[in-house]
Amino acid sequence: MHSMSDFILKDVNNDLGSELEQIGFDKSYLHKAVDKFRYKNIKIFSLTIPQANILKQSAISVGADCAVHRETITSKIEKTDCLLGGSFSQLKKISQKLRKQPFKLAKLADLIDKNLDFKLKPLTIKSTTFDFTRPYIVGVLNLTQNSFSDGGDFFEFDKAAKRLFEMIEEGADIIELGAESTKPFSSPVCAELQLEKLLPVLELIKEKNIKTPISIDTRSAEVAQKCVEAGADIINDVSGLEYDKLMAETVAKLDVAVIIQHSRGTPENMQIEPTYTNLIDEIFIKLKNTTDLAIENGIKPENIIIDAGIGFGKTKEQNFEIISHIEELSALNFSIMLGISRKNLLGMQEASNETKDIFTLAINSAVLDRKVNFLRVHNVKLHKQLLELF
Repeated sequence: MHSMSDFILKDVNNDLGSELEQIGFDKSYLHKAVDKFRYKNIKIFSLTIPQANILKQSAISVGADCAVHRETITSKIEKTDCLLGGSFSQLKKISQKLRKQPFKLAKLADLIDKNLDFKLKPLTIKSTTFDFTRPYIVGVLNLTQNSFSDGGDFFEFDKAAKRLFEMIEEGADIIELGAESTKPFSSPVCAELQLEKLLPVLELIKEKNIKTPISIDTRSAEVAQKCVEAGADIINDVSGLEYDKLMAETVAKLDVAVIIQHSRGTPENMQIEPTYTNLIDEIFIKLKNTTDLAIENGIKPENIIIDAGIGFGKTKEQNFEIISHIEELSALNFSIMLGISRKNLLGMQEASNETKDIFTLAINSAVLDRKVNFLRVHNVKLHKQLLELF
């Protein structure tokens, strides 16, 4: 039993509206009050000194904070990154102030408002609508002889067909077919050989009138074109539209969803001493530039899914840093895919796939509340069971 002089403190991070209601707060003011208790830190890149100084003064005037380079006050530098932090209510007031300022700060105000209020638009593929109220499971079906975990298991058509129907039964939201291994140090596979494996499976999917959306893992615009014509719905380009210069234009014309992944180099060389000055910022900016280019080429923003590219030009430590910061990619305003299934970051190359799947599940369970929208996995059944717990 606590005496009247005791104080009891508890951290509150979620469901602020419910907490305010529980203490008896005025319901008519509840919505506005929530914005006063929701806090956010936003990093803004490469502001000029006048822009940074105005932003800092605007933040101070409403009781918020804005950190800038220490030499901003002396103008010994030309640009500075800024860390702007405050409640949603304060950030909206800062935005209002910036609208009256010069140096293109009205445009920054638009971006701050979008950052605070953005919600993903539902994406409809075939008869499935992805409303992003939960994470979705993408089941991997490798039609290759040399993939890192199941190379050769489904190389033959009959085995691939059997696994396809199993994943549908297990509840995969999307099935991804790939006929080119992009594991470290693997060599490219020509379009002809990829299509030789992919088209018969796509014909089976059409023949059986399968409604599950189908993704094609390829870096080839020719493969993308022919597979979509044969009924595929999504293209997953692990090179981020860079390997084949016709890919962005091809995807735009096909008007299908596309997964744009961050990758450094090609599979042949990507794992040779990958180094970054600031890993998360570099991935973020590269994905920003790539998605901007995609939109310039005519790809619709709602059709874009981004992927940080676990294992593609990253060390084990870098992969785990990405997972820890994955939520930061949501500021790009695209849905997010995470693919860690059976990859080398698990540090168990010699273990069985069953063991790898358990550890994959453990890591994926930790990101369910970090704005990850798609989990790319080999073991669909296990991950479906995980999602049913929530």
